[in-house]
Amino acid sequence: MRLLFVPLLAAALVVVPGPAASAAQIRVTSLPALQSAMDKANPGDTIVLADGSYSAGSTLSIKRSGTGSAPVTIAAEHTGKATITGSKTFSFAGGVHNVVLQGFKFRNGAALSVPAGASHNRLSRNDFQLTGDGNWVSVNGDDTEVDHNVFQNRTSQGVFLQILGPSDAMAQNVHVHHNYFYNHQFSGDNGGESIRLGLSNHQSYSAHAVVENNLFEKADGDIEAISVKSSDNVIRYNTIRDSKGYIVLRHGNRSTVEGNVLFGSGIRFHGNDHKIVNNYVANSGGRAIVFGSGDEADSGPTSKLHDRPDRDTVAYNTLIGSSSVIDGDGGNFKPKDCVVADNIVKGSSGTLVTLPSGSTVKYEGNITFGGTAGIPSRNVDPKLVKDAAGLYRLASGSPAIDAGTGSYPYAAKDFDLQARTSPFDVGADEYFASGTTRVPLTKADVGPAAS
Repeated sequence: MRLLFVPLLAAALVVVPGPAASAAQIRVTSLPALQSAMDKANPGDTIVLADGSYSAGSTLSIKRSGTGSAPVTIAAEHTGKATITGSKTFSFAGGVHNVVLQGFKFRNGAALSVPAGASHNRLSRNDFQLTGDGNWVSVNGDDTEVDHNVFQNRTSQGVFLQILGPSDAMAQNVHVHHNYFYNHQFSGDNGGESIRLGLSNHQSYSAHAVVENNLFEKADGDIEAISVKSSDNVIRYNTIRDSKGYIVLRHGNRSTVEGNVLFGSGIRFHGNDHKIVNNYVANSGGRAIVFGSGDEADSGPTSKLHDRPDRDTVAYNTLIGSSSVIDGDGGNFKPKDCVVADNIVKGSSGTLVTLPSGSTVKYEGNITFGGTAGIPSRNVDPKLVKDAAGLYRLASGSPAIDAGTGSYPYAAKDFDLQARTSPFDVGADEYFASGTTRVPLTKADVGPAAS
């Protein structure tokens, strides 16, 4: 006989009812009772763990699946009020699908993993601050959603969130959004990324992941806050501030980096056929956009070397720095058949675009100001004005208005997500006398408490 839990749950917990004959809301007050309830769960059931701190000495196994319209939900009764400590954590069985794990505070030593073969599962509104090393959360299952979590306060090597898959493929269609990545302070040279999307030996596999609307602050565990090592991904609308970590397309091809707002950070890329469009990057030290070094012409499927940038497009971005605002890392294999078009590049001294000699890059429609251009461009004041959110936008009368020269239909929405009118304005911002303007993400927009 099921124990029905009648009182309303916290607002962050959304219960999708299953068939009337089977769906239930079940409240438990111990981990053994939680395991028992999970072992009997039916589609549409919601199991909530009462507020408190619980030491997990054995694995909490999730073996029962829901459906697309009636997931199994395993949740803290109130978001952030049920804390998991101890040496173990939840474990998704292979093949489990349509399960939501929601609202827990993880202060335990074991990493959480969604295995290959498990699909359409969701990690939502959790707080991860683990005591163990390694990768804290690993996603290897297709169609996993990771949203409204916080990953915070780490000093050891390893990543907050690893997305990979089976040995011969990438997890497909993983969606990572509205998470808060905060304070990764690993002091080593490598291996402290906030998100790692793939590995070098997975670079040729398409993932079709979307990483969007996440906030990164103090992402200092690695020079790569988001490290992409797979193909065909979208990294968009994220905010990075107060961090040394960049968005980096380290391995793989055909990814899009779009509409991100970066302060003191930047975008670096290797590989082929990437689109870097509509981003706002303000880096007082320069190097807002970096064409990565080429140690080989084209990486093999298991190579760990740096692939030459080929046929990559950098268009309709607003880039603000000092000198070398668009830069290159060199290497024996220089950027080849790339495009830098219709960007605003504003500096304060020196040469603004400093790609290595021997690069083959098409330049068109760029506006440079505040230093020596270093490329064919219109060297003219773009008339940027700072808005209330600290973003420099086009002012009325800017020479950037209606000045776009190239045809780049994938840049048809500016970084405010407003439809551009032809001819497009140069830079990330399409000028409108009035309308909705975007602001950088803050803590209120992401994490467990956000709407």
